[in-house]
Order: sequence, then C-alpha cells, then structure tokens
Amino acid sequence: MTTMRTVRVDTLREPLKICRVNIPEIGDDEALVRVTASGICRTDWHLWNGDWAWLGLKLPMPTTLGHEIGGVVEKVGSRVKGLTAGTRVSVPFNFACGCCPQCRKGSQNICDDASWPFMLEGSGGWSEYVRVPNASLNCVPLPESVTELDAAALGCRYMTAYRAVASRANVKGGEKVAIVGLGGVGLAAVEIAVALGAQVIGIDTREAQLKAAAKLGAVATLNSSGLTPEQAGEKVRALNNGTGVSASIDAVGVSNATLTALESLMKGGRMATVGLSSEEDKGLLTIPIDKLVFSEWSIAGSLGNPQPEYAKLLSMIDAGRLNPSQHVTEQVSLEDVQSVMDRMPKFDTNGYVIITKFD
Repeated sequence: MTTMRTVRVDTLREPLKICRVNIPEIGDDEALVRVTASGICRTDWHLWNGDWAWLGLKLPMPTTLGHEIGGVVEKVGSRVKGLTAGTRVSVPFNFACGCCPQCRKGSQNICDDASWPFMLEGSGGWSEYVRVPNASLNCVPLPESVTELDAAALGCRYMTAYRAVASRANVKGGEKVAIVGLGGVGLAAVEIAVALGAQVIGIDTREAQLKAAAKLGAVATLNSSGLTPEQAGEKVRALNNGTGVSASIDAVGVSNATLTALESLMKGGRMATVGLSSEEDKGLLTIPIDKLVFSEWSIAGSLGNPQPEYAKLLSMIDAGRLNPSQHVTEQVSLEDVQSVMDRMPKFDTNGYVIITKFD
C-alpha cells in the first residue's frame, strides 16, 4: 500500500476535504507512525480560521491539521535510536531540534527551531500515517498500561495542563488553586492539581463544566457569568476564608479569564496562563500592574510540555493516579472531522473528541 487517507485544508475557513495521498517518505532521522488515535482540538479550529496571524503564523496550503497523536511506529530511518517498528508512541505537538540552547537545557517545548505537525508535509495527525522528524526525541514511547487513546488525549490539552500545574505554577499538596475555564485544558488541570494534593476551585460560566470539575475533585466551583474579574476574585476569597488562592491557572486566554485568574490570587500568588487569545484580543490585554507590584504576583506563560517531563507524567498515568482517556467523550472517523469543527464556535464539544476510525 502506497497511499493513505487524510483530511486536508486547501483554504482557510472553507470545508475540509478527505483526500488520498502518498504515504510520506521518511529521512534517516525520521519515523513513520501509523496513527491510531488523533485529537480534534480547538487549536485546530483556530488555525483553520486563520487566527494567530498577529504572531506571524501562516499555514502552508494545502495542509493537514491534527497535533494530538497516538500511534505505532511503522518504520524508522537509519539514524533513529531507541525506537523500533511496533513501538507505541505519543507524538508531542512541538517537534524539537534537540540541539539549540533551549533544547540543550531541557526546554524542548520552546525550541528555537521548533516545527509543528501542521507545518510539515506528511506530519498532520488527521491522516492514517505521519512522518515524525528527529524521531529519537519527538516520539515518546508509552508504558504498557498507557493506551494510544491516552496518548492522543494527552497530546496537547492534557500535557499542556500538566506543565502549567506541575511546573509553571509549581502547585504543591495542600495549596488552594483556582482554575479558570473548564474546557479541555481546564478540566485536565483540575484532575492533575487534585492528584498533586491541591484543593481546587473551578471557575467557568457553564454549569455542566462546573459539575464536571466537582466530579474530578474540585472542592468548590464558581459560576462567573456576568461577573467582572474583580467580582470573581472577591467570590473566590469568600469561598476561601477571605483570602485568595496560592496559585491559579488561566486555561482560556481571553482577557476576562486571564484577569479573573490574576484577581483570584493571594499576595505572593502565582498564575500560569496557557490559553492563546483569539481575534477579540489579538494577543494583547491590560494588566493591573500596580496590583501586581503591591501584591508581588507572579505570571508565567506555559506552552506544551518538554520531552523530559513526559516520564513523570506517564508514570502518574501508569500508576493510575491520572487518567487522560476519561476526558474522551467521542470517538469519530475522518468523515466526522468537519462536523466537529462546525460545532466548536458554540463550544458544543465537551470533553475530547478523538479520531479512531481512519479507513
């Protein structure tokens, strides 16, 4: 077999097409991975809409989206080490070079020469096969008990939440944590923070999401619909004996969510933000800088998860402390991708939607 099925973007905001194309050829440092599970993420929807042009991001056309990839190595190039055909893997969405200053210090998630699956021909996850560059680094083998469905579920939203909670906000057992925005990243952050021993306050405008956070172990929830960030912060204090929380996670990226996460903090509190803005803010918002100074708040950006931190994340899944696939609410086929994308403007895709049918 020399061809495969793929979902292709020919024009921004125009209907996606299912095409048959050649299976990618691989180079000496690359791997060919047979995709068995691939997520449909809101990031894909943003890319399809042409967002983040203000960051200089421009998709090549045509392209295939999909960056939450679980699969099985089909073959490897002659220079690939530590991988063989049949190895089950997760594929991080940030393809790192392995040799720049950031990679050398273990921050492959902010590699100076990073590439992404949707930017490389033959690497987008909405296909039967993908080629993975620098495969010795960019294919992460899975423990026996971690499934390929888990791998797709953790491929973007979940591992992003893990990095934000465990590393960038540095959440510790016993701390109070506010998580703003209980979508795919936010609910994963609730689960991870609870597993680390934190007491979580979940904040969203949708009752269904608040109930989901409570089911995952949040000790309190807050419906912030109609509230200013300052009012939401006061409500958080009321839920927490009059004081703010030690840490907060902005899992949305729009100004109201970011500022709510900030206003929820106690003095000396830490906020990690993982959401990327949309057309409304174009990456810019106003921060209450005087409050930040007087309260000594810290703000940390958080992008994905560097390859060395997968070991700890996968060990928590392997031990049963975390369960990314519990967030999977739908398993669909390549034919269903367009309808899922069409539902996203209404936030009608609760949980993770994963492609598991490719032929």
